[in-house]
Amino acid sequence: MVLADATRPLTATRWAARFRPMPDTGSPTYFRKGFGLGADVQKTLVADYAGHLVDLLRARDYTLSAGNTTVRLAKEFGFCYGVERAVDYAYQTRRKFPERHVVLVGEIIHNPHVNANLRAMGVEILERGPRGFDYSGITAADVVILPAFGVTMDDFDTLRAAGCVMVDTTCGSVLNVWKRVESYARDGFTSVIHGKHYHEETRATASQVNTHPGSHYLIVRDMAEAKLVCEYVEGRGDRAAFVARFADRASPGFDPDVHLERIGVANQTTMLARESLAIAEEIGKAFERAHGAEWRASHFRSFDTICSATQDRQDAVQALLAEPLDVMLVIGGYNSSNTLSLAAICAEKVRTFHVEDATAIDPARGTVRHRPTGTKEEVETAHWLAAPGALRVGVTAGASTPNNKIGDAVARIFATRGIEPAAVT
Repeated sequence: MVLADATRPLTATRWAARFRPMPDTGSPTYFRKGFGLGADVQKTLVADYAGHLVDLLRARDYTLSAGNTTVRLAKEFGFCYGVERAVDYAYQTRRKFPERHVVLVGEIIHNPHVNANLRAMGVEILERGPRGFDYSGITAADVVILPAFGVTMDDFDTLRAAGCVMVDTTCGSVLNVWKRVESYARDGFTSVIHGKHYHEETRATASQVNTHPGSHYLIVRDMAEAKLVCEYVEGRGDRAAFVARFADRASPGFDPDVHLERIGVANQTTMLARESLAIAEEIGKAFERAHGAEWRASHFRSFDTICSATQDRQDAVQALLAEPLDVMLVIGGYNSSNTLSLAAICAEKVRTFHVEDATAIDPARGTVRHRPTGTKEEVETAHWLAAPGALRVGVTAGASTPNNKIGDAVARIFATRGIEPAAVT
């Protein structure tokens, strides 16, 4: 079994190979700009993901009303540019190499419908095991797609060594964070990353510190964990408790007594923006309280690395929540961080239902299968749209949710209220 070793130091040559690949026309094994087949796959993409009701909502100022029911769609929702690009390149790859074994490293995005479509096209999706991805079956004859989240530096090098064709769909916003983390490592700062330590993007981001041997990272999930960092910076932390708490989310050899002296904050691009900004500010204040403003200026760095699409969707849902709404529906994968952030924002203001797919809504029974915010289990709720009078339903969707699934959910909302599709369309 060949497994990636995320701790192996990177040389400057390896770094250059990762971020400055040869142009597509000159490299037979690495592609980052597609294959010029966008027009060829466009019809298939439209058939798989376009949504008539979403188009209608846009045309009618994001509002559809029928009978005593109104649906309001947030003005930013669904597929972002990075997701569209990743899915488009995956479809182009299948078209470019119809007879080749095509492998995807994990899910292309966190949407079960999209990944199921790729499997139906004959794309094998590798699943990550406890020790990483198993690349032992990859040969030079294979084509490997790197997902929108990116892969770790060592995953990349393992695949390059295998000699396979690589199609890199890593989102540009993720690459920006990687470059920020690399700059921290270069200048001797430990990267404190706001994210989920098990998430593909965060793992890939953390691996960027290896571009400079001896550099380190620490991953914090939320403000509560960030405050533990603050306590340690201010000399109030318990070493044993700290090391135990972050054992599975710190770089090998991480020593809080040494590696928290200089900190640069970064984040998983799909986290809740306001929390990422608040975490950075809190850690910065801890440096200032402990050593003064000059020390903070020289020993602490922070940059807003939330991707614009994530921010736009969060801003749009905040604007929608300023209106009177009775119910909010959030559509997207349960393992989609940006969708979870949207659900968390909505749940603070209105009764919210996070569904993974439109099929979770059963109009005939008047039920919805959903995962309440902050829980891990899906539940079923009856009469979720029952109201004696008028009802206003807000809808949004994560960046990995296609328009057809959003449209299907809207249709099911009206059907649950006893309104026929013809009355809506």
